Amino acid sequence: MFGAFGKGIARLAVFYRLLAALAFFFMSISASVAAEPIKITAARVWPAAEYTRITLESKQPISFKHFTIDNPERVVLDLENIELSNTLSQLSAKIGADDPYIKVVRVGRFKPGVVRLVFDLKTEVKPAAFTVKPVGDYGHRLVLDIYPAKPVDPLLALLETGNAVDAAAGMSTPAKADKAAPAPSIKPEEKLAKIEEEKAVNPRKAKGKGKDPLELVRIVTIALDAGHGGEDPGAKGARGTFEKDVTLSIAKRVKAQLDEEPNMRGFLVRDGDYFIPLGNRVVKARKVSADLFVSIHADAFINPEARGSSVFALSENGATSAAARWLAKRENDADLIGGVNLDVKDKYLKQTLLDLSQTATINDSMRLGKAVLGELGGVNTLHKAAVEQAGFAVLKAPDIPSILVETAFITNPDEEARLTDEEYQDKMAAAIVSGIKRYFAKSPPLAKPKLAKN
Repeated sequence: MFGAFGKGIARLAVFYRLLAALAFFFMSISASVAAEPIKITAARVWPAAEYTRITLESKQPISFKHFTIDNPERVVLDLENIELSNTLSQLSAKIGADDPYIKVVRVGRFKPGVVRLVFDLKTEVKPAAFTVKPVGDYGHRLVLDIYPAKPVDPLLALLETGNAVDAAAGMSTPAKADKAAPAPSIKPEEKLAKIEEEKAVNPRKAKGKGKDPLELVRIVTIALDAGHGGEDPGAKGARGTFEKDVTLSIAKRVKAQLDEEPNMRGFLVRDGDYFIPLGNRVVKARKVSADLFVSIHADAFINPEARGSSVFALSENGATSAAARWLAKRENDADLIGGVNLDVKDKYLKQTLLDLSQTATINDSMRLGKAVLGELGGVNTLHKAAVEQAGFAVLKAPDIPSILVETAFITNPDEEARLTDEEYQDKMAAAIVSGIKRYFAKSPPLAKPKLAKN
């Protein structure tokens, strides 16, 4: 009996030795895989007045630590288990002299298993770093956003434009300015006070031109939102045209034409090639006390024959069509593609995006949409003859009539060619401006004695 028991013990010992060997084998494999350094496949830099974004992309998640150092100002980014490749080494060459926040970046091996990036800065900053999971054509991304310690005020930025400076100096039209005389030196707080006065009551008299309601009212501000930007290219045409480039070009042309109107001015929500989260676009429009919000896009569809211009407004009760619902989802996914730091909790942003009862604002948005759509029909075929509605996140300002204009289908080869044509872009911009003027002709803006301060 004891012999059988001894044999059983021996077999059990052999079994445990085999199990231990297998465990050691698999641990060795796991260790070798873990020890394999991660390669950075792409490094991109997106400088802008609002902030500079650095994006590092790889096929595996990136572990990191970041911190700041004073005297001189620096941001340090430590990357764990990363290969020191040419992609990282060449990052310094992508920092331009005109970057508003970064002087230079130095890349090197800090210690075994850690690559260190040191960003020498031009001013005091407030950095934020986060990771983004794979989406679309992107793999894993590590994003470092370098914000100024004192955030850029969009209202003061608006006042720096030529038209706004003229208005702040008490000039009703650019034509009345003395080009030979130097521009008066005005403190920011004085500009704010003057612009509030201008917006509240326009001193310009009609003098027999009373038929135009814009001759009698305050200055109105139209927020122009060029869709996508930076990490988020938007749709792409067969010829390689990116939606983000087309939308910015058209938005700038709309602004230029609006600024020629004596009682109107345009505000570019995005004035360069950088990413702005959808909710922040709404916040910026509210901070400049915008009277209207116009988001400019270039449509896309799997069928390259789809064509025409469209206008959309927000819906409280679902999309008016399956296509509108699909488009809203695609546009709302821009935050995922562009890269949003989900750890940031912004109470003001949360309040702005609440799905409040917006019946009055939506009704005004529909009227604005109809006026613009009617003008677009003179420039391009209309994809839909009526304004459609869906749950676009970028249209959720509770107090600003807002529309989204799909200028044409960038996925249609013919329309892609037109979208890149400067003459067509001017015509499209003129149609949007004409639609805005038609809207105000029937719905003159009410007095706004105070600008939004938050």
